[in-house]
Amino acid sequence: MFGKKENQGLPGSNQGVVSSNEILERLAEDYMKEQKWKRYIKLFFVALFLLYIISVVFIAGKSGAGSVNASKPHTAVVSLEGVIGGNGGVLADQINQGLRKAFESKLSKAVLLHLNSPGGSPVQSAEINEEILRLRAKYPNKPFYAVMSDVCASGCYYVAVAAEDIYANKSSIVGSIGVRMDSFGFVETLEKLGVERRSLTAGENKAILDPFLPTVPSQQAHAEKMLAVVHQQFIDTVQKGRGERISNDPDIYSGLFWSGETAKSLGLVDDFGSLNYVAREIVKQDKLVDYSYRPSFFEEFSDNLGVSISNGISQAFTTKLQLQ
Repeated sequence: MFGKKENQGLPGSNQGVVSSNEILERLAEDYMKEQKWKRYIKLFFVALFLLYIISVVFIAGKSGAGSVNASKPHTAVVSLEGVIGGNGGVLADQINQGLRKAFESKLSKAVLLHLNSPGGSPVQSAEINEEILRLRAKYPNKPFYAVMSDVCASGCYYVAVAAEDIYANKSSIVGSIGVRMDSFGFVETLEKLGVERRSLTAGENKAILDPFLPTVPSQQAHAEKMLAVVHQQFIDTVQKGRGERISNDPDIYSGLFWSGETAKSLGLVDDFGSLNYVAREIVKQDKLVDYSYRPSFFEEFSDNLGVSISNGISQAFTTKLQLQ
C-alpha cells in the first residue's frame, strides 16, 4: 500500500519485519546497558582508590608523629632542623612534643637536642626554651645537652642556652645574638611606573613600615625601640642560661657569629662533640633513639594542599620579626 514502509528484520530476529521505532528502542536499550556497566566499573575503581588512600593514611598515622619503638635503655634525641616558625618552618609545639616524650620515657638516660638552624621566630624560640627549662626542673636527674651541627644561630642559639651543656663542631657557625625586621621600599619604583599608592587606615600609624610609602622617622624609631626590647630579652636569656661561662665581650650581642672553635673561647659552647660522641662519652649510653616529631601522611597532605601562590606573594611583602 502506498505510504507504508517496511524494513528487513535484524539478524537473528524471529520476526521478519521490524519497525524503525523498534530498532531505535533496541539500540537505545543496548547503549544504556553499556553506559550502566561503564559507571559500575568507574565506581569500582574509585572505591578501590579511596580504600587505598584510607589505608595509607591509617598506616602512616600509626607510624607518624611521636611514635617511638624503644625497649632498652638509650639516649633520646630530638632534632630541630630548619627555620624556626613561619610557613613551612619548625614549630615550637612540634619540638616540645618530642621533648616531652623523650623526658617522660623511663628508658631514656639523657636527652640530646640536635640543632641545625639559622634561627627564626623569637616567640617560637622562647617557647621551646621555656619548655626545656620546665622539663629539666620536672626531671632533674635526666641530663639534657644541646648538640650543634652545621649552624646554630640566633633563635636556634636562644633554644640552645636552655641546655645543661652545649656541644658543637669546631666548624659549626654559632652566635648571631640579635633581632631583625625585614621589609622593602618601593616608593621610587612606583613613581617611575606612574603608580599611585592609596592606603586607607583608621589610626595614624596603622600603615607603619608600608613598603609602598615613604619611611616616617617617628615610626622607624618606634620599631627600633621594639627591636631593642626583644634584643634585651634575648641577651637576658643567654646570660641566664650560660651564667659565668660566657665572656664579657660586647661583640657577643652585636649579631656577629663565629666558628665553633672561637665560640668555645667566648663561652658560647662548652666543648666539641657530635651526637654519637656525647651519647658514648658523656651519657655513657651509645644507643640513640629518635623522639623527633614526624608529621603523618595526612598532615603533610593537608599542609601541601593549603599552599597557594597568593600566600607566597603576600608573604614576600609581610614584615616579620626574626631572630636571625
